[in-house]
Amino acid sequence: MNSQAEQFLNLKTLPARVRVEEAAVLLGFSVREMPILAAGGLLKPLGRPPLTGVKYYSTAVLEELRRDQKWLARASDYIVEYWQNMNQKRKETRKNSASRNRNNLKRPFQFSASRFENAVQ
Repeated sequence: MNSQAEQFLNLKTLPARVRVEEAAVLLGFSVREMPILAAGGLLKPLGRPPLTGVKYYSTAVLEELRRDQKWLARASDYIVEYWQNMNQKRKETRKNSASRNRNNLKRPFQFSASRFENAVQ
């Protein structure tokens, strides 16, 4: 854990709302996993932030989720399933592109004597 995360966790009173980075530290997930949880409906940002905007989360809700063992298990399972699906899609894409590449290979030139015999006559 980096020093900023330790300092944040050692605050006597946490702010009412936190950004994605602090929310990830509170819940024990990586910053990269937070959008996955939000997209899966397991975590909801405050208000209606724009897609590319900064997302804030309620510290009170995060504290409740942090203590909820069933939610933590569901969230952890969801992350595992998400990456399994992504890896499966990548494998299928690679497999499909490899077969397409094999089918698109140009055949080597084959000399046909009969073609030239007709042209010479």
